[in-house]
Amino acid sequence: MKMIIKGRHMEVTPAIRAYAEEKIGRTAKILDSMIMSAEVELFTEKNPSIENGQVAEVTVYTKGHVIRAKEAASDMYAAIDLVSEKLERQVRKFKTKIVDRRRTPVVMPPVATLPAEIEPAIVKRKVVEVKPMSQDEAILQLELLGHDFFVFSSAESEEISVLYRRNDGDYGLIEPR
Repeated sequence: MKMIIKGRHMEVTPAIRAYAEEKIGRTAKILDSMIMSAEVELFTEKNPSIENGQVAEVTVYTKGHVIRAKEAASDMYAAIDLVSEKLERQVRKFKTKIVDRRRTPVVMPPVATLPAEIEPAIVKRKVVEVKPMSQDEAILQLELLGHDFFVFSSAESEEISVLYRRNDGDYGLIEPR
């Protein structure tokens, strides 16, 4: 498995790099050969009013799915511990729902989100490969990515659909005519 550890506007020390490799590597062993690569991004929130300003974000690319976890703490080691635990829960959930049931995984890269600025501008563009999937698979992918919405091609209608999480915790589905 290929693991990339990078710092956003900060230098990653060898000790933090080794710690992150060890913690995320343990989680990666759960899925054995299914993980293609993992990207760990570490950064510090610049706002002094934020208590837990040390942030660790992990994106794991598997054969068919993307799993993302993000956690913050008062120091970087604690943030890595928290994100490792969260990632392990997500990976175990993924393994029981997809791998153990022998479903065919479908690749759906994450969708870009707009930053919170006074004058919004498109600062990142992503191209997503849309493959047909069922609504259940789309819900699972939405949960694994941790997003509020997910764009997919419906296996039933072969049309592009948008699945979103409602404020009451249920899901909504937008289908074109």
